[in-house]
Amino acid sequence: MSSRTVIRGGLVITASDEIHADVLIEDGRVAALAASGTPAAEAWSAERTLDATGKYVIPGGVDVHTHMELPFGGTFASDTFETGTRAAAWGGTTTIVDFAVQSVGHSLREGLDTWHAKAEGNCAIDYGFHMIVSDVNQETLKEMDLLVEEGVTSFKQFMAYPGVFYSDDGQILRAMQRSAENGGLIMMHAENGIAIDVLVEQALARGETDPRYHGEVRKALLEAEATHRAIKLAQVAGAPLYVVHVSAMEAVAELARARDEGLNVFGETCPQYLFLSTDNLAEPDFEGSKYVCSTPLRPKEHQAKLWQGLRTNDLQVVSTDHCPFCFTGQKELGRGDFSKIPNGLPGVENRMDLLHQAVVDGHISRRRWIEIACATPARMFGMYPKKGTIAPGADADVVIYDPHAEQTVSAATHHMNVDYSAYEGKRLTGRVETVLSRGEPVITEREYTGHAGHGVYTPRSTCQYLN
Repeated sequence: MSSRTVIRGGLVITASDEIHADVLIEDGRVAALAASGTPAAEAWSAERTLDATGKYVIPGGVDVHTHMELPFGGTFASDTFETGTRAAAWGGTTTIVDFAVQSVGHSLREGLDTWHAKAEGNCAIDYGFHMIVSDVNQETLKEMDLLVEEGVTSFKQFMAYPGVFYSDDGQILRAMQRSAENGGLIMMHAENGIAIDVLVEQALARGETDPRYHGEVRKALLEAEATHRAIKLAQVAGAPLYVVHVSAMEAVAELARARDEGLNVFGETCPQYLFLSTDNLAEPDFEGSKYVCSTPLRPKEHQAKLWQGLRTNDLQVVSTDHCPFCFTGQKELGRGDFSKIPNGLPGVENRMDLLHQAVVDGHISRRRWIEIACATPARMFGMYPKKGTIAPGADADVVIYDPHAEQTVSAATHHMNVDYSAYEGKRLTGRVETVLSRGEPVITEREYTGHAGHGVYTPRSTCQYLN
């Protein structure tokens, strides 16, 4: 049985166009668009008609940086694939790419199989995987080729977290050389972890144990240095590079310089760096621990440079790095020692709305909103035009968005499995109303109508930006 849905009367916004159009959906895909009120559009009949008058019709968000159920610092991220993807849907995101983890001494395949087992049958929306490479050796390098062939086309390495995820420059260079050959994209956590560990040790020895010192030891210069080093290693290897969660203006400057030289270097930032700052880390009574993440929050003056980077395309993507830990019982592990606070913030539900607020505030245009949150992440990680746009043949991942609705962000009303909101009390204009994933309603007029297991695994092609 074929199923048809028509969305009528909305303003369809993609990265390239804004058009008052009706959208015809057939068997989970976008079948056609036609200007509202024209004979072509009026002729469509369907089992389900959705009225989007006065609303935006946008592609579902693509969040290419999440950590569901991630083991970290003796605990686990508090969102499961079930709770996390449901919360993502509430926020207008219809595809996530999560990180499977290779543990030292184990194969990439073991790590990937573990993450498939966590996610399969539990997701409300579609999902893919990147692979965290923690142990570069000859076997790992061979496995990278196999993973690219089967649709895991991006590999994350860490210049931070010695003894956990850390790779040295030689290991990074080998992985980059391999990705230059197999078409994979290296994603880099760019912070000088060796130097940071020295500063952590010295701070604790001085009795500087509060959460705010997390930001002070993870210096912006050490993010910039690592970003520069990663760029040069990628240049030596002839490999593309994607730098994750860029937080500091000095790191943006390194990316801009590399891009001006014509290098295939890309940058991602996250809402927490655009909207929060070290003021949050300094909140009293250990409240600052809620905002401990790495790279850390920076002083407010960095925000303007991040917005500028998004406007000039020196930063191309906004993802969440969603990695929630409850304040009670998890963040509290670091009372008396900031280095033991689990690193991560909840945000998968807030990203699309926060970026719409940026449109309202004049930081970015409506089309740039869709570009950085939907189209570019889909292209960057080999999912476009199946994901990230509204066009004939694309998956019918479609959001009806009310640009006038007002909301106040709060842990009392969010759907992430975490006991606080990083944006508690923030007033936003704009809200998701209805969400379709492959044509099926997951959120219907602010009610959850989806189910675990609807979301399917999405293999990916290689980065679509490489020249």
